[in-house]
Amino acid sequence: MPIPPPTGPLVTRDTLFAGLRALGVESGEILLVHSSLSSLGWVCGGPVTVVRGLLDVLGRAGTLVVPTQSGDLSDPALWGNPPVPADWWERIRAAMPAYDPLITPSRGVGVLPETVRTWPGALRSAHPQTSFAALGARAAELVEGHAPDCRLGEDSPLARLEKAGARVLLLGTGYDTCTSFHLAEYRIPAPRVAVGRPGPDGTWEVVTEVSIDSDRFDELGHDFERDRDVVRGRVGGADVRLFPVADAVAYAQRWLPLHRSREEEI
Repeated sequence: MPIPPPTGPLVTRDTLFAGLRALGVESGEILLVHSSLSSLGWVCGGPVTVVRGLLDVLGRAGTLVVPTQSGDLSDPALWGNPPVPADWWERIRAAMPAYDPLITPSRGVGVLPETVRTWPGALRSAHPQTSFAALGARAAELVEGHAPDCRLGEDSPLARLEKAGARVLLLGTGYDTCTSFHLAEYRIPAPRVAVGRPGPDGTWEVVTEVSIDSDRFDELGHDFERDRDVVRGRVGGADVRLFPVADAVAYAQRWLPLHRSREEEI
């Protein structure tokens, strides 16, 4: 049976540039991008074209930031997709390689972040599970100093992005991917949890962290979009949203205690 032709739309570097500029992405700004490559349509050149299109629209003075999380560097006792046998756990903990920002691949965030991570000149933050990678003029100041005991809080790139006036671009993804909402979790009462991971010295380490949870982020995003100025449009076949990091954090900081209080867990 012949393979059916792609349904499109056809997306090129030029059409990405035009679509992003029409949406309001400005040359010289800082953009935190959460993305789904497949949502765009048939992209000529795949993720490389998308990165080039983003860099084109941001220009030499702009900065592109993406999440490059590596959640597989975690306690196998908590794995569920898929789980592993309990009698493997200790062996996995002993053998799991330590995080290396240069070679540890991202996982669960799509192909575009992995393309940015491996791009010439990309810089990546130091947290072994919730790192960010950046390309551009302000990359170093945004990713440096990511504390090993602060996944997505005040000592992470998210707080620096907020302060720098960055905007979020949801490129074919929903609000459940919006990491900016997690920064709000650090500013409201929240439980703390023990987080296991491979340490830099080859031993297994456990750190105490603020519990982060994207549960109900889709509802939070719906209300945020209803009440705040969120730019909406389409690029290729993807639904796209554009808004300031600071607006998302401030709204979530008020919304979460009212709609998803976790004080009883503390």
